[in-house]
Amino acid sequence: MSGQSAEIVARQQLAAWSERQRANGRRVVFTNGCFDLLHRGHIESLGEAATHGDVLLVAINADASVRALKGPGRPVTPEADRAVVLAALRAVDAVTIFPEPTPLETILIVRPAVIVKGAEYSEDDIVGAREVQSWGGRVVRVAMRPGRSTSGLIAHLKQLP
Repeated sequence: MSGQSAEIVARQQLAAWSERQRANGRRVVFTNGCFDLLHRGHIESLGEAATHGDVLLVAINADASVRALKGPGRPVTPEADRAVVLAALRAVDAVTIFPEPTPLETILIVRPAVIVKGAEYSEDDIVGAREVQSWGGRVVRVAMRPGRSTSGLIAHLKQLP
């Protein structure tokens, strides 16, 4: 996308956005996560995800969803800020925010050709994997960078004087 920020797509616009991509012959790659404190592991996995199709849509957990998953004090970065930061990354073509505990509803709206998650998840544990495969899509698991995690960063910061 070179020099441009990606599009931040509101939930009610996702179906139209997705249809536009398919109508233009683009294969949508979908990945999701909290992306609370962006780090090298995120950047590398997003770069890898982008290579598996034509446009990369990153779905991020809404603040309430992050709190439910990660506990009080999280997220460190509010959802709107996380969306803007992700949208500034070269590998990312669009960002959306989902309020549910899992991205399944968003996946069903978007109907991506490829879903990408970290290799720490088995294919059976990837939300939406069965659904994506049912319409002919595929699931890709990307290697994680050891020692790189938001939880690790937060733990380190708490130990600083």
